[in-house]
Amino acid sequence: MKSALNLLLPRDKHDTDAAEALVALGWEKLERVMPQILEWMQDINWPVAAIFRPFLVAQGARLAPCLKPIFAGDDDIWKYNILAGIVLQSPELASAISAELERLVRSPTSGERQECVTEQAEEILASWTGRPVAAGSGQSVDPR
Repeated sequence: MKSALNLLLPRDKHDTDAAEALVALGWEKLERVMPQILEWMQDINWPVAAIFRPFLVAQGARLAPCLKPIFAGDDDIWKYNILAGIVLQSPELASAISAELERLVRSPTSGERQECVTEQAEEILASWTGRPVAAGSGQSVDPR
C-alpha cells in the first residue's frame, strides 16, 4: 500500500504542480520520500527537476545521507546531475560529502570519467577550498 506522500509524487516529468505541492510540505515531511524525489534529478532538464532543485540545494548537509545510494550506484549521468545541479550550489552539502568528492577525483570508475563526474567533483572541491585539485590525485594544488 502506498503512503499518502507517495501518491503526491509527480506522475511524470511535466507534473510541476505535484512537485510544487511537495516542496511546500518541507523537509520533515518529505525526508522519507527523498529517494523518489531525487529520482527526478536523473535529468536536470525535466520540468519537475527545476522545481525540486532549489529545495534540494537549500537542504544542505542533511541531504548527504540521501545521496549515498546514488554515488554507490552506476548511473553516472545521475551522479553528474546531482553534482552539477545541487552540490555545486551548496557548500554545506559539498563539505558533508567531501570524502565522496575526493573518491570521485582520486579513483573514479571509467563511467564516472566518461560522464565528466570526476571533472565536476574537481570543480566543486576547487570552488569550496579555493584551490584547484590535481586531476586523479585528490590533492589540492598549492599554486606557490
